[in-house]
Amino acid sequence: MRYRSRVTAPAAALIGTAAALTLAPTAHATPAHHGTPGPETLGDPVFPDLGNDGYRVSAYHLDFAYDATTGLVDATATLRIRTTRALTRLSLDALGLDVHAVRVDGRTATCEQVAEKLRITPAGTLPAGARVTVCVEYSADPRRELAHTGWVDTPDGFAVCCQPDSAHTVFPCNDHPSDKADFTFRLTVPDGLRGVATGLLVRTEILDGGRTAYTYRSREPMATELVQITVGDYVVKDRQGPHGLPLRDVVPVTRAEALEPALALTPGLVAWLETRLGAYPFETYGLLPCNSDNPQAFDFTGLETQTLTLYKPNFLLQEEKKIGSHMMHELVHSYFGNSVSPATWADLWLNEGHADFYGLLYRYERGWADSLGLTTMEARMKDTYAKGDQWRHDSGPVAAPDATNLFDSQRYLGGVLVLYALRRFVGEDTFHAIERVFLAAAHARPPRLGGHAGEPVPGRPAQPAGRAPPRQLGDALTSQSCRAAACPPCTASSPPTRCCGIAVVPWRGPCCRDTVRVGAGIRMPSSRYRLCRRLMNSCLIRYWSLNSPTPRMIVKPIRESPKVWKRTSGSCSGTAPVISVITSATTSQVTRSTWSRSLS
Repeated sequence: MRYRSRVTAPAAALIGTAAALTLAPTAHATPAHHGTPGPETLGDPVFPDLGNDGYRVSAYHLDFAYDATTGLVDATATLRIRTTRALTRLSLDALGLDVHAVRVDGRTATCEQVAEKLRITPAGTLPAGARVTVCVEYSADPRRELAHTGWVDTPDGFAVCCQPDSAHTVFPCNDHPSDKADFTFRLTVPDGLRGVATGLLVRTEILDGGRTAYTYRSREPMATELVQITVGDYVVKDRQGPHGLPLRDVVPVTRAEALEPALALTPGLVAWLETRLGAYPFETYGLLPCNSDNPQAFDFTGLETQTLTLYKPNFLLQEEKKIGSHMMHELVHSYFGNSVSPATWADLWLNEGHADFYGLLYRYERGWADSLGLTTMEARMKDTYAKGDQWRHDSGPVAAPDATNLFDSQRYLGGVLVLYALRRFVGEDTFHAIERVFLAAAHARPPRLGGHAGEPVPGRPAQPAGRAPPRQLGDALTSQSCRAAACPPCTASSPPTRCCGIAVVPWRGPCCRDTVRVGAGIRMPSSRYRLCRRLMNSCLIRYWSLNSPTPRMIVKPIRESPKVWKRTSGSCSGTAPVISVITSATTSQVTRSTWSRSLS
């Protein structure tokens, strides 16, 4: 899985303006025959056409100017990239953008639009490892009809809703969550309108001609699909959250009073979630009920754009028991999806499964019935379990979606069932420890080359130097922060190893002496360390009958492989659960007291 640690730089050292980017050191061209065009893919199993593997983006600066008379946006996107190989050509994902000019390190480059790629040919070959600035001047019409779009047209401006693959209809980019980058935004709007973007406001400029420019900076790296940029007749309402967290909501002026009861729920939601997952991971949070009554304005009820969740305003006008669980769902994405992001879109179930899991917990704790009239997690999981085989038939395994079923129930409630089964097996205390370790491990990654410690946020603890925010879900449990320890040697008759609190058998051969401490009281052989990640990410899903007093399980691996998948069932006495572990080499069944191993 692709993994990049990044701690954002102070504003002066990062990209306060597009000029700061343009003045960066340039790469020296080499003869063209020494390079190749960058591969126009990042190999995503769901969206294979997204991205370019010839470079990684370290920073975007987006400069938007909105004309209220025409409804058009004139924009400049400035990207700082680092090449991964010598390139004669690179491409950015782009669709529906009228490109006027492209420059690479200040020199004019040729470009052509091919399908959803903007192919850019610089004046000379870009060497491998070069730090390069790419500047694209373009214009866009938020009302333009496209095959898919990230624009949300409103009567007084626009917002954006880019998930999963439409950020490149708003700005040219390497449009994949594995390539997170730093972002700054400069939004120029006419008087009477307000421009707001992800992150915190760092500068306001009063310009000639009755215009104002607002500059925002995101403290943490961000995936392109999570960007929020909005212009409208807004008021920004500030309030304080737990532990001094600054909260800010961006609300249509005419709806501000009516929406206040919903907005006032946020501090309590944050406090509830912090007791389970730890401190909120970003510099601010809030809601953006964009100024549109169109039920088709975007496909989601709400969308977790980073630090500023997008909502349809009419949804938030309902009573608390009808909106609280969904508001929790979107807030959970700040941890799972935004702070820690999927390496590929096949891992979406980890985002949505966690968001639904905690959203349902929050609902049932308050006695609110769900859409099925159920009031307990156990009852909902029994219903989900009963539907599981049909969902699997229709939509495939939980972690094997395609572009047409990416956001169906299998990714949401199917993901909840995985987490519920895990919690049932290891116990609630161990489950919460796993969740915190899972999130915290990624924080211990060293910063990317050239990174700096994040700036302190007023009222919030400063982030220590050398500590990066969580990046990809798949790598969180293989963090180098874990410490090696020693344990007695294992034999073939030894009990199973504890992997994140889950009993598992050796991947291959006998246990080894070296262990890794994953969490409090949890150790595992280091040679099996990656299995811990695979249990959470892609290895298996355990179901057992919730109606039977004697547990009985059917192994259903999350990612199905004809070579290794085996449908097995088993039972055990009393309440000791049976767990099957499927890897590329073995299929094993384990009880609390005995285990056996057989080659597949």
